[in-house]
Amino acid sequence: MNKRLKSDILLLLTAFIWGSAFVAQKVGADIGTFTFNGIRTFIGGLALLPVILILDSMQRKKGNGEAPDPVQKAADRKVLLAGGLSCGIVLFIASTLQQYGIFFTTAGKSGFITSLYAVIVPFLAIAAGKRVKKIIWLCVILGVTGLYLLCMTPGEAFRIQRGDFFVLLCAFAFAVHIMVIDYFSPKTNGVKMSCIQFLTAGAIGIVCMFIFEEPSMTAILHSWFPILYAGVFSCGIAYTLQIVAQADADPSEASLILCLESVFSVITGAIMLHESMAVRGYLGCALIFAAVVMSQLPSREERLAAKSR
Repeated sequence: MNKRLKSDILLLLTAFIWGSAFVAQKVGADIGTFTFNGIRTFIGGLALLPVILILDSMQRKKGNGEAPDPVQKAADRKVLLAGGLSCGIVLFIASTLQQYGIFFTTAGKSGFITSLYAVIVPFLAIAAGKRVKKIIWLCVILGVTGLYLLCMTPGEAFRIQRGDFFVLLCAFAFAVHIMVIDYFSPKTNGVKMSCIQFLTAGAIGIVCMFIFEEPSMTAILHSWFPILYAGVFSCGIAYTLQIVAQADADPSEASLILCLESVFSVITGAIMLHESMAVRGYLGCALIFAAVVMSQLPSREERLAAKSR
């Protein structure tokens, strides 16, 4: 399996986990934004600690017996720490803006506006000096159109109100998060960086929980399963898969695949909550899938390079 196909599969699995965690994440409105996000992201970081210990043990057994260069080791540790802290801070900002914005707007609008990171990422990629395939722009149009059909209610006016504004800021934050991961993931250990990311975001969230909210232990214990599911699967597993996958993926293509989160949330909602979907919703799903498939088509330069090999 080539690296690109492997990264696409991991990103697809990430989108599925995020989408299937939709029901669990709804509990955040009941126990508080900082309480829910802080606890679940911190749990996500703790869940990765045994994984890191196992992977490190396996790596030592495969080692060649040579002592690591202390200078290089220190440099690698610096990059790991910088990447984890940067991702954690941006993740905290993005998730907080999203949860706060949802309180003032509809779920349909928040889903559509959040997914606009698929449009923002290519512009950030260009600003970062990366080349974006021409077909990506068509994929972005198809993807956003599909998300509109999937998330927006017929006859609902689209106006930038207070909640919409904060969710729009959240979309920019998630776009920055994808670009930060794209920068650091090829340079360091993805699992360790993900662990530091969650511990950072969780620690900030828990501090804010005590400052701005009045957490109830009874409410937290009552919601233990949704918090644990969102922490272990949506955070610990899915975000780690995202980091590992983006080491070999184009950020613009990655953002489009991750947009399938909306599709999977509708599918799992229909299965688990018996929610129905209109014809326009199915059309939206089809357009998003088409955008993702088209984004994976090789460019003319890639085809020529493949023929020359």
